[in-house]
Amino acid sequence: MARVHDVGRFTTAPEISDLEAFAREALATIPRELRQFVGEVIIQVEDFPDDEVLEELECDSPFDLLGLYCGIDLTRKSATDVPEDVDMIFLYRRPILDYWCESGDDLVNVVRHVLIHEIGHHFGFSDDDMERIEAEL
Repeated sequence: MARVHDVGRFTTAPEISDLEAFAREALATIPRELRQFVGEVIIQVEDFPDDEVLEELECDSPFDLLGLYCGIDLTRKSATDVPEDVDMIFLYRRPILDYWCESGDDLVNVVRHVLIHEIGHHFGFSDDDMERIEAEL
């Protein structure tokens, strides 16, 4: 598995385990005040979103979706709610790698950006809120 400082040395596409490592490292950079509420959220890296997700979100291509938050955001949760399922953040490896190649951005930064965006959905933040938070990090 490659380490963050080895990102530029890939001769083959980074594996799921590489993106998982980048996501763990990115999570560690999020302010503790936010990170403490993410503890129950599972971060899962998959190659692509499944067909049901693509259909539900009306995506034209499996490359249209870099990540997805699945669950009930904190603004709609109650302490008395019985959880139906675990909150999850999905990061989609192939679309992230495609974006990375097209944008020329650092892969670690791309993974971090997608992760922060999806964590923002967990908190019920708007896109503007998430952009502000990411700019402050």
